[in-house]
Amino acid sequence: MNRETVVVLDFGGQYNQLIARRVRECNVYCEIYSYKTDIEKIKAMQPKGIIFTGGPNSCYTADAPTYTKEIFELGVPVLGICYGAQLMMHLLGGKVEKAPVREYGKIEVNVDTASRLFTDVSPKTICWMSHNDYISKQAPGFEICGWTNDCPVAAVQNVEKGLYALQFHPEVLHTKEGRKMLSNFVYNICGCSGDWKIDSFVEESIKNIREKVGNGKVLCALSGGVDSSVAAVLLSKAVGNQLTCVFVDHGLLRKNEGDEVEAVFGPEGPYNLNFIRVNAQERFYEKLKGVEEPERKRKIIGEEFIRVFEEEAKKIGAVDFLVQGTIYPDVVESGVGGESTVIKSHHNVGGLPDCVDFKEIIEPLRNLFKDEVRKAGLELGIPDYLVYRQPFPGPGLGIRIIGDITPEKVKMVQDADAIWREEIANAGWDKKVNQYFAALTNMRSVGVMGDERTYDYAVALRAVTTTDFMTAEFAEIPWEIIGKTTSRIVNEVKNVNRVLYDCTGKPPATIEFE
Repeated sequence: MNRETVVVLDFGGQYNQLIARRVRECNVYCEIYSYKTDIEKIKAMQPKGIIFTGGPNSCYTADAPTYTKEIFELGVPVLGICYGAQLMMHLLGGKVEKAPVREYGKIEVNVDTASRLFTDVSPKTICWMSHNDYISKQAPGFEICGWTNDCPVAAVQNVEKGLYALQFHPEVLHTKEGRKMLSNFVYNICGCSGDWKIDSFVEESIKNIREKVGNGKVLCALSGGVDSSVAAVLLSKAVGNQLTCVFVDHGLLRKNEGDEVEAVFGPEGPYNLNFIRVNAQERFYEKLKGVEEPERKRKIIGEEFIRVFEEEAKKIGAVDFLVQGTIYPDVVESGVGGESTVIKSHHNVGGLPDCVDFKEIIEPLRNLFKDEVRKAGLELGIPDYLVYRQPFPGPGLGIRIIGDITPEKVKMVQDADAIWREEIANAGWDKKVNQYFAALTNMRSVGVMGDERTYDYAVALRAVTTTDFMTAEFAEIPWEIIGKTTSRIVNEVKNVNRVLYDCTGKPPATIEFE
């Protein structure tokens, strides 16, 4: 592998993506692999460093996820985090047992600032703990370099072998100086130079795509969202008019969005794309009729997408490649690459049917996080308003309508969503929140309008703040904005008589409803 890489070995931790994200913020490329990955594969990558993630298990039980001790003999620095720290100690002869006191939340940790891991970190620093087990005795050859009142071994190191272990989570924002610690690991300990930059990614991608495609014909799945827009422009820079972009309007887009996408990417827009719009609304509604289960909806929408593309491809003639705007969180959340549970299948990843009528799928953004995709978009010269538009899932409003989908429900959620977005923008809050939308719940309730009883639907408003879309807090939108939006929705949107505001973070919820 040409590029310097840090490998994250995933033991089922909920923050695996966040660790990779933080490493990349240090301009060091990072990828996530399952703990089941063979050590020969790891060796072949010649990583500059390895990080073990947390996980929900106890490392001393018979069926706990583990790894070969050989990994500590490669001469490559290893950092264990939480479960990863306990596993390192357990494998190397230390002792891990149930903690007399469970630590959870923000805890003050004492650290030895002489350690290369804690360069420029305060001697007493706030860290995020989340563990039932603890390291009661460090492994031979390790010295303690961090401790708390209830956790005598909060950080240990074997400087000679480049092995480090932290009982807390440096990757979460609650650990005040966590980014500094991870930066210290990749620079001070792994000796990385920090050559992972978006401009070099764009350049490299264009070169690789040209080589791969040759004289082939390329079909791009263009949804008009940030990811597929960046993928389309990247491909057009690489292969010009060998590219045809097919925009499928599945009838689950935001209000007027089909026309807006066509205005940007169509014949009148600034990009020289072969653009085809397919109005397939009725076809999707028919397939989704009566389907309530979220995963089934996702699969149906993903499958139908590909069927439409296949049909368009046949009209164009032989097509060699299909392009999709899959990004790294889609891959990891779909249970590919890491070890985490499948949270939801993404239509770009898990929802594809087995039979795809193309030689190969090109996913140029597959290794990027959302904010890296935006940077790549700006690097490609895509205007700010397109690059920073609201994230919108591939299955569209299909997963913002709880329960079955009908054209009437789609109209309700489109209208409510347009009002919410308009009011947020009018109040200047569109720059303060990272994602906001309206969803239609499956709840109907009694109301009163014009002195008459109603029995109508409830709309839920969602607004979150996040840096990486992997964890999120609900946004504290002023009540007057929510009040005005509510009043407009119940007055202007047919069959809605109640509006709710969602105050849940991610986790425990996801940002989308399904």
